[in-house]
Amino acid sequence: MKKIFIALTVLITTASIAQNIKLKGSDTVLPIAQGEAESYNKTGKAQVSVTGGGSGVGFAALIDGTTDIATSSRKIKMNERLKLSEARKKIKEVIIGKDALSVIVNPANKVTKLTREQLEGIFTGKISNWKEVGGDDMKIVVYSRESSSGTYEFFKAHVLKKKNFASSVLAMPATGAIVQSIRQTKGAIGYIGIAYANPKVRELAVSYDGGKNYIEPSRANARTGKYPIVRPLYFYYNTNVEAKVKPFVDFVLSAAGQAIIDKVGYLAL
Repeated sequence: MKKIFIALTVLITTASIAQNIKLKGSDTVLPIAQGEAESYNKTGKAQVSVTGGGSGVGFAALIDGTTDIATSSRKIKMNERLKLSEARKKIKEVIIGKDALSVIVNPANKVTKLTREQLEGIFTGKISNWKEVGGDDMKIVVYSRESSSGTYEFFKAHVLKKKNFASSVLAMPATGAIVQSIRQTKGAIGYIGIAYANPKVRELAVSYDGGKNYIEPSRANARTGKYPIVRPLYFYYNTNVEAKVKPFVDFVLSAAGQAIIDKVGYLAL
């Protein structure tokens, strides 16, 4: 009887571990992760919980062992890889979908399009008034994500060409805060994942060829490659929890999981 009790205890403990999967990281990936978790939890195979905070926050949690999967809108950095290596953790990288970044302004702003060079000028502080880019005589109020955000890293690398943001840029802790601030500020501009866009802000067309062609940030344009600001989205996990997390990861990559990515406004693989 004692042996049976011990075996049953081990079985219950193992099952309880398998039923809890933690995801933490990117605010961009957050709507995807929440949608996937909600659907997967209904299967009864696991209980998946999701929190945001930024890609850097996710990697920090992966390093200290407080999350099973780090969600990210950028590739892992070398210093993060080194910390994981020092902690004797081997990780796997999985691309789960794609995202397009939208540059947004207040709907009262008459500017509807900008070149990449103009965006660089605005976010680095060289352009400070909307009249310099065809708008009203009005100060430009620039919003950005915090430096721990993968969206911040991607925008800096691919739009600013690795130039530094101006010191006057207002850093926000979450994408939703950027949307809300731009709704309330006539001269504001910022950038968000395409799924966060709504009719209370205006998305700008962007040109990467010096103003010859301006492309709207639609999902159709992002899928065909016409829209230039597109990036992959990632899951990262430690290989020692692979048996626990892989069924969920496989679900996200399945037809049903990819349909959820499309439904919440991102781009399936």
